[in-house]
Amino acid sequence: MSHVGVGSRAVMRSVAFLTAGVLAVPALAGCTSEDPSGKPLAEQDVAAAGRASVSDGGTLRWAVDSVPDTLNAFQSDADATTTRVAQAVLPSMFRMDEAGSPVRNPDYLESAEVVDTEPKQVVVYKLNQQAVWSDGREIGAADFAAQWRALSGKDSAYWTARNAGYDRIEKIERGANDLEVKVTFSRPYADWKALFTPLYPKDVTGTPDAFNDGARRALKVSAGPFAVKKVDTKGDQVVLTGNPRWWGEPAKLDQIVLRAVPRDERVSELVAGKLDLAEIDPETADEVGLAAAPRDPATGTPLMGPGGTPAPGAQGRSAAEALRSWAVANGSDEEAAEEEVLAREKRSEAEAKARRRQQALSGFEVRKSLEPAYTQLALNGADGPLADERVRRAVARALDREKLAQAVLKPLGLPAEPVGSHLALSGQPAYADGSGALGEQNAKEARALLADAGWVPGGPVKKKDGEEAAGAEKDKKDKQEKDGKDEKKSEGDDDGTYIVGEDNKNEGDRNDGGDDAKDGADGESGEKHSSGKNTAQGGAPGAYAPKGTAAPADAAAAPLAKDGKALTLRFVLPSGPGSETLRTVADRITDMLKEIGIGTEVTKVPDESYFKDHIAAGEYDLALYSWPASAFPATDARPIYAKPVPAADGSLNVAQNYTRVGTDQVDQLFDRAMTTLDQKEARGLLRKADSRIWAAAGSVPLYQRPQLVAARENLANAGAFGFETPVYEDMGFLKKGAQGSRPSAPAPSSSPSSPSS
Repeated sequence: MSHVGVGSRAVMRSVAFLTAGVLAVPALAGCTSEDPSGKPLAEQDVAAAGRASVSDGGTLRWAVDSVPDTLNAFQSDADATTTRVAQAVLPSMFRMDEAGSPVRNPDYLESAEVVDTEPKQVVVYKLNQQAVWSDGREIGAADFAAQWRALSGKDSAYWTARNAGYDRIEKIERGANDLEVKVTFSRPYADWKALFTPLYPKDVTGTPDAFNDGARRALKVSAGPFAVKKVDTKGDQVVLTGNPRWWGEPAKLDQIVLRAVPRDERVSELVAGKLDLAEIDPETADEVGLAAAPRDPATGTPLMGPGGTPAPGAQGRSAAEALRSWAVANGSDEEAAEEEVLAREKRSEAEAKARRRQQALSGFEVRKSLEPAYTQLALNGADGPLADERVRRAVARALDREKLAQAVLKPLGLPAEPVGSHLALSGQPAYADGSGALGEQNAKEARALLADAGWVPGGPVKKKDGEEAAGAEKDKKDKQEKDGKDEKKSEGDDDGTYIVGEDNKNEGDRNDGGDDAKDGADGESGEKHSSGKNTAQGGAPGAYAPKGTAAPADAAAAPLAKDGKALTLRFVLPSGPGSETLRTVADRITDMLKEIGIGTEVTKVPDESYFKDHIAAGEYDLALYSWPASAFPATDARPIYAKPVPAADGSLNVAQNYTRVGTDQVDQLFDRAMTTLDQKEARGLLRKADSRIWAAAGSVPLYQRPQLVAARENLANAGAFGFETPVYEDMGFLKKGAQGSRPSAPAPSSSPSSPSS
């Protein structure tokens, strides 16, 4: 599937989305005297304009992936459109800034701070005195208390998707006056700013029935610059209209219509003039960009096509008429000439249609940034070859993440930096490149890890009926048939060789103590497999050789096998439109794995079944999907990387950890980060947790997702938002002659402390 949306906590808690021995873990990978968080790799691109330059009125038609099944962001079936609506119509105590950090929302909060830590943590919210619900009632403690009770997890009658944070609240009281809300926690909670965003009225959260059903299709009471006018399931749209009781800057637009439009149909809807704003794929972005190219003033056709080639359409009917006249005048076959004329006319019609399409798109521009989300390669460690950490690490170290990032982002003119953290993105406070805990790309050391795990280059594979056996015999035959012989390498020339057991280069000290030693990778390399015994019949010399023994130079090119089975991994991918980029990345990964002897079986499945029937069900070895970045990783990322635990019925409770790879140490670091109120200490704990996640090699972050948006040229304050929460009341159409401000070019790559970021 191609779940694309904002980096919202609603999406984070419910689903990932597309368009994912012993190794010593450095205490804080990537830390230097400089701030390792760096800067966002790309600015937002929204054609920013002051409110004075924006006209009053108008309707913004905005393409979304779906009409939401619920408007309650705390239910399991909430999606990105649910979040979009909530941002526009409900209070948010904190919003995200351009670096993905929470900042106080002054429309609702005058202040919010921790006033006590002993004996209990106490936070006091001072509300904006003008803040009221659309029915005229003041926003106050009763709304905070009702939401806490609904989400605390104590009443199972409420169908909630999560209770993180709310389960740590002991009580909520009215403060010194009606504008103060006092929240007392039973246990310290570092991510308290994540709470009460969005805030629902007590009408929604006060009873289980209202919470479960009342807010699914309507929000009768709201408190944002917009209100929900209707959810039209037949028309596939949600209509938002201005809130007359809004106390902040009035909304510039009269209406926002969120239309559910499939991604492969959006370009047609743009051409038809039925959309003003739509997230698009790279192919559509190319077409919109071509439509904006310089045009011939006489004909209106683009002067240059893609890559600087002359645009089609220069030859029209005049050429056809000239051909007919010439044929008749010279006594040629008029029927043949007529056929040529008709063929040219058809081409001319197609060219005219293309010109009309380009002309319709000429009023749009592509606004681009990087999404607050990253794409990862997920490695299912539940069973099969990837249950062995050494094999997972070998896969991870075979990947050239920089090349993968460049393949996706460089053609789009976006910073092509691989992501260095599972828990944050460049620019966010928790970000630091922790990939050094795994080690850089190195095919030789990847092959050594596989050999240490018993996967033998050229080993025998049991053949099926009608299939030639793979392994040593076939390799021998191929070698005999090869014309000529390679010259014998001189002593000391180790090109093409790998050294068994040497996988500790560039990985720091393997003995940083205690739980670190258990939480890395490959504790069995060296001692256990260094006896020199070759237990796999037909195995290549050196596969189980003592540490330091060089394997044959040509062995690495052969497929790997163990116990009569080839090392082949199931690579599951979505098949629908919008997933072309993932399939391109998968092809490159397949080639990289082939270089170290790992085969892949690629299976393309329908988008609608990709997560439910394959990722969540664990029916895959390798998969690509994305996670949104969170401003609160201690809370939001924990269920993604927590160690799976047995459930009461004997099944395995994986939460959102679809790779089934986790450790007790990672869980403990998350728990400590969640309870410390010292932000510097919390960041250090999160970075250490990220290093351990890298070492376990259950997932490999690849690149930050591109965000490409087609927007009308005169639409201001909307487009590729990047990290920042949209300001809905400022969106609108520019006055005549006014212009919005756009980045002249994507921000240069920032690499705070290492080449990867």
